[in-house]
Amino acid sequence: MTTPDEEKFSDQFGSSVRAISDYMGLGLQIAISFAFFVLLGYWADSKLGTSPLLLLAGVVLGMVGMALVLMKVVRQANKKK
Repeated sequence: MTTPDEEKFSDQFGSSVRAISDYMGLGLQIAISFAFFVLLGYWADSKLGTSPLLLLAGVVLGMVGMALVLMKVVRQANKKK
């Protein structure tokens, strides 16, 4: 049999784990979008011989992708309130 304190702890723990998983998922989305565009730029530079140009373009596109993901999350958070 569980006490009310133990039930309260398990409820708080469950909500904390859900919140952490949301933020970890966000971090993973940001990292993947950035890495994808940077690696795409690096690969294109190696194939076309335009050494830093497309890599820098990939960095810029990766940053834009990160900003879009963050804006989407902020909009969703504002809708929940």
